[in-house]
Amino acid sequence: MRRREFMTMLVGAAGTAWPVIGLAQQQPKLSTIGFLGPTAPAPGWVAAVLGRLRELGWTQGGNLSIEYRWAEGRPERIPEFAAEFVRLKVDVIVTAGTPVVLAVRRATTAIPIVFSSAGDPVGTGLVASLAHPGGNVTGLSFMTAEVAGKRIELLREVVPNLRRLAVIVNAGFPDAMLEMGEVKAVTKTLGLEVSSHEVRRPDDIPTAIETMKNQADALYVCGDPLMVGNRVRLNALALAARLPTVHSIREAIEIGGLIYYGPDFPSLFRRGADIVDKVLRGAKPADIPVEQPIKFDLVINLTTAKALGLQIPESFLLRADEVIE
Repeated sequence: MRRREFMTMLVGAAGTAWPVIGLAQQQPKLSTIGFLGPTAPAPGWVAAVLGRLRELGWTQGGNLSIEYRWAEGRPERIPEFAAEFVRLKVDVIVTAGTPVVLAVRRATTAIPIVFSSAGDPVGTGLVASLAHPGGNVTGLSFMTAEVAGKRIELLREVVPNLRRLAVIVNAGFPDAMLEMGEVKAVTKTLGLEVSSHEVRRPDDIPTAIETMKNQADALYVCGDPLMVGNRVRLNALALAARLPTVHSIREAIEIGGLIYYGPDFPSLFRRGADIVDKVLRGAKPADIPVEQPIKFDLVINLTTAKALGLQIPESFLLRADEVIE
């Protein structure tokens, strides 16, 4: 073949191939997030994470795909969903709550796991340390146990002559049990009587509250998916028993709880998206420190206070981030 003919063929072939190469370069790499929630779909959590990811350059349907799985309060479904994410080969699993993270980690030690919230990730064995998590897990701690003392102090401000404190806790939730331990330690230093009431399923809640009726001046509710899923019923029963409540879950205050003090969860979830972004860009969870809250909210429900006949001090209301009326 003469040189001129060879060059003509080469140029023609290249002209045909270049558009294909150019088209391939225009297609962004699609990363997949597996969202696994322990309870019902949580629009606020998802919106906060996706909103921040958009700001960081991730667009659903563009360079990002998301698989959602919600356990609807049925913990036995968690291992099933975790195994499904492993089969789908998602790039990162985003979840919340210590038992869920532990179940997912049993399914995979290779896929990165980012928890948007967990009470005590070191104490419950999720990570080796906050600064150096190790393994394939990292995320954000919401310091449930550490702020238990502050919640009791706030409760004492609005419940005159508080002497007897009841605590309701899901015995099957590690974070909640650690929180209860902290509550007991704090009440001991304050000279308060404390009685703990352990539950494991929704039907245990009415019995527990009936037991503490007329035997406690207020109720501390340790947060976990069981309490979140039954917050309407729990608050109604507590109100009927004339028990002011303090919660570690924000959602409980909008439907009858008295006081919430804890992290600003939307900002926590947005920071969780920052960690997801790092993982999707190649960082290893073992090298990403577990973060802690930097902003805490105080919320009080005045309607509940009035129903209980409580007079909330003006100084308390001025410090509140939100007053529900």
